[in-house]
Amino acid sequence: MIRKNRHLILLLALVLLVSGTPIAQAQVLSPVQPEADDTIQALTLRDFHRLILQHHPVASQAALLTEQARQELRMARGMLDPVISSNVYRKEYNGKEYYNLWSNTLRIPTWFGPELIAGYDQTQGQYLSPEAITPERGLSYAGIAVPLAQGLFIDERRAIIRQADLMQGIAEAERVKLINKLLLQATKDYWDWLLYFREMQLYEEALELASFRLQGVRIRVQEGDLAAIDTVEALVAVQDRLVMLQQAQLAYNNTRLMVATHLWGPDQVPLELQESTIPALIGSELTSLPQDSVQQLLVIAKANHPDLRKLSLKGQQLEVEQRFAANKLLPKLNAEYNVLQSDFYLNSDVLERQHMGANYKLGVSFSMPLFLREARGKLQLTRAKQQANSLELIQTVREVENNLLAAFNEWQALEEQIRLQELMVENAEALRNGEVIRFQNGESSLFLVNAREVKLMEAQLKLYALRAKYAKAKTTLYWSAGEITVD
Repeated sequence: MIRKNRHLILLLALVLLVSGTPIAQAQVLSPVQPEADDTIQALTLRDFHRLILQHHPVASQAALLTEQARQELRMARGMLDPVISSNVYRKEYNGKEYYNLWSNTLRIPTWFGPELIAGYDQTQGQYLSPEAITPERGLSYAGIAVPLAQGLFIDERRAIIRQADLMQGIAEAERVKLINKLLLQATKDYWDWLLYFREMQLYEEALELASFRLQGVRIRVQEGDLAAIDTVEALVAVQDRLVMLQQAQLAYNNTRLMVATHLWGPDQVPLELQESTIPALIGSELTSLPQDSVQQLLVIAKANHPDLRKLSLKGQQLEVEQRFAANKLLPKLNAEYNVLQSDFYLNSDVLERQHMGANYKLGVSFSMPLFLREARGKLQLTRAKQQANSLELIQTVREVENNLLAAFNEWQALEEQIRLQELMVENAEALRNGEVIRFQNGESSLFLVNAREVKLMEAQLKLYALRAKYAKAKTTLYWSAGEITVD
């Protein structure tokens, strides 16, 4: 009677242990926190993203793209900087002073094309050409140079500045693209880390259960209640789960290394994950996405997707280039007028009509290539680039739409698969529990109990994998829409 009671107590403890392990639970997302260790810290996905954006070299590199574009625009605007120049020439030969020439010029470009000019010249010497002779106090002038054909509506300065301005938008789109790519890969690594953490927990608890069962079987074999071969069956189960645990630990440690590659401190100091840091057991829950949200994401993607933004802004750059190339077909026809006075300082009578009509320097220049082959070739080349960019934009729009819809379809499919897999876990648990009861009643064998437990573990592992894929699909959907939002 005592022996029978001992068997009953042992089996009851075994059933309670089996029922209390996460292998038998349908709620696989419940965190398991060891009571004896208070140093365990969970790293949430939100905190992981924030750490990445703070100090990751790629994030810092992406931020530099905006700064580079800003400096490119600054350089382009330098073409509108006023330019002052001064030249001094002196010639003396065989004791004779041929000439002394001092020329000073200030040129102020304007955004709308004309250029303001001011200057002061002073010359002296025995051998000066008549046009270089100036009054004793020098000759000052002020005027304007105006393009009348080529350069009237657009010129190289305005084209470069406008393209540099558009380059800032391209740099911002490239920055968003780099950040999105970084966060996508980091998020996938994070969910792999969580997947193998759960697998490792599952195998640890399965190994603990198999070890407990092995002890119970050995007691029953010693008492003659079971055959000795059952000890081998229980030992094989322990060894098998030990091997699976070691494989899971290896995968977990490798994924921890992959996650750690995304963690950096100030001054690009690499950080390492502590052994006590674990992934947060949240974030892979089912969250249904309404159908109209897909249409909203499509609208957002067409407006803000970095690839589409880059192609759109590149098209605007090519439009500026095309206008400039077309302007090059016009002849160079420039007019320049300067009012003169015999002093460096501006006198009040300089602006009088009588003075301006009698003291001035006027010039008109004209030039034009006879065949315009360079200008026509540049224009046709730019138009070909525009057409290629338009075709690439059309193709990219289609790819973005289809990638987003494919990500949404995967989201929905995984949502349904997870629900079905949860039912399979529940059914596998019911079969395992039933087999344990049959084993208690002597109607089953330890082999069948182990087989049912293996099927239950396989079902739970598949559920873990589906949840990891589902979490990745969430990130992929928003990546397909153009931007991964970090709270």
